[in-house]
Amino acid sequence: MNEEVDFILDSTKESMNSALTHLEKQFSNIRAGKASPAMLGSVMVDYYGSQTPLTQVGNVSTPDARTITIQPYEKSMIQGIEKGIMLANLGFNPMNNGDLVIISVPPLTEERRKDLVKQAKSESEDSKVGVRNDRKNANNEIKKLEKDGLSEDLAKNAESDIQTMTDMHIKKIDDMLVVKEKEIMTV
Repeated sequence: MNEEVDFILDSTKESMNSALTHLEKQFSNIRAGKASPAMLGSVMVDYYGSQTPLTQVGNVSTPDARTITIQPYEKSMIQGIEKGIMLANLGFNPMNNGDLVIISVPPLTEERRKDLVKQAKSESEDSKVGVRNDRKNANNEIKKLEKDGLSEDLAKNAESDIQTMTDMHIKKIDDMLVVKEKEIMTV
């Protein structure tokens, strides 16, 4: 083809893949019944005056499906970790035994599961919008190249490739949503 067209196709694919990566990250923050260290991924802790991710001030683990424990690297951080978890507003009530911060993950109610599915659908829709915007931007770039002398055939082929890429990424997003929905609704 044409180097500029190849560049547009490559950068569009990269951009669409980053939408999938972002969606995976968002899905990992939506809890699906069993305890997981990823549930605390958004928790920031005040560590000597600066906001620090929880994973950098303690070891987060899940001894069983209903419990998350945080072993602080410094005992003095226990209160700070508890406060950080409360401020993150995740619906958890942390307790400590002097050495560990312990979180009991309550089972999800049917209503809460439905809310989480809505949240997952919203995240996947946002990703689809991102992919469609990438398609629009790429097609605009191709149209500019066409005005600058790119042959009509090359432009049509590029637009076709972009559409195929878009369809493929939208399908992946739908597949990811189906898996996450099943995970959330499984009791």
